[in-house]
Amino acid sequence: MTAARAPLHAVVLAGGAGERFWPASRRRYPKPFLRVVGGRTLLDATLARARRCAGRDRVWIVCGKEHAEAIRAESGLPSGRILVEPERRNTAMAVAWAALRIAAEEPDAVMAVLSADHHIPDVTAFARAIRRSAAAAARAGVLVTLGVQPTRPDTGYGYIQMAGPIGRAHPGLHGVARFVEKPDATRARRYVARSDYLWNAGVFVWSVAVLLAEIERWAPPLHRALAPLRAKPRGRNQKAIAETYSRAPSLPIDVAVMEKSDRVWTIPVDFSWSDVGTWDSLAEELGVGEPAPAGMRSVKGRRVEPTGKAAGDADGNRVVAGDVLIEDARANLVWGGDRLIALLGVDDLAVIDTDDVILVTKLNGRSDVRKLVAALKSSRRDELT
Repeated sequence: MTAARAPLHAVVLAGGAGERFWPASRRRYPKPFLRVVGGRTLLDATLARARRCAGRDRVWIVCGKEHAEAIRAESGLPSGRILVEPERRNTAMAVAWAALRIAAEEPDAVMAVLSADHHIPDVTAFARAIRRSAAAAARAGVLVTLGVQPTRPDTGYGYIQMAGPIGRAHPGLHGVARFVEKPDATRARRYVARSDYLWNAGVFVWSVAVLLAEIERWAPPLHRALAPLRAKPRGRNQKAIAETYSRAPSLPIDVAVMEKSDRVWTIPVDFSWSDVGTWDSLAEELGVGEPAPAGMRSVKGRRVEPTGKAAGDADGNRVVAGDVLIEDARANLVWGGDRLIALLGVDDLAVIDTDDVILVTKLNGRSDVRKLVAALKSSRRDELT
């Protein structure tokens, strides 16, 4: 089979905790299951993108055991396409297992890695970027990462510094000069002012054979831990899975391989992308602070159902769900429950009511909900489950 015709598989990672999106995202009901924006769950939208790129028969999900049953029900995938992790070991282990499993079926396959909780409205542009990346990965034996043109100096994202273009054989592809993990506000502003820095979207494309070779080269402890799965990558291998996970280091694939490898390229994309990872990023997606566009339902009137289709008003308020009364208030984001939420004379707030928790925080790009999550963990409270 020629490189240009290498089969493309799509692997959806659905093992994240979504702590920055607390209290809506919980251990038992994490962010991919939420109807946050667009009228469908983030997981369902991601699976639609995966099928658009790879076809229905080459879509996989990697998830934790606590969510496996719900993911089986929502995804409709065959059980053999859902890889259930016995414990969390971060993304390097997750993609390595998926690569081994795919290689056992099609050794020359290319693999696209997608996150289950991203919001990407332009499915056509996304699929085009994935296919172009897949062609480069197959022909040049490189690891491709999507780089998103930044729209703000966000300190919650990693950044990629582009090197020069690869050339005519791979139009739109660039080398990578370096990765930068979550810079401070000053550096983030400097990066956004330049043209060679992109957000690291955490969307990757590579040949499974090349990825596994790079893991062996740059992440020897992970390579050694994978030995039981290399010996038995498919079939009844629960013992091999458990043994591998008990030994595997807990590392993101960026740290384990991407930041070290000399075979990394990036493809800059300008379509809308968000990991909807914080209340600030959801506010930006919904246009908080801007007058409601034509066709958006007015905040005033009946309660807003949690369908992912927000209501808005001329003062830039947005309501995702709930029974809400707003007077003399501007640029607020509200996610309500069954009881009335009334806002009077306040601006730039996120108000999140999940029955057992009410979160109120400023929409200023600086509030870190993970501080509250850490405090809840240390006090062993139940509001995380």
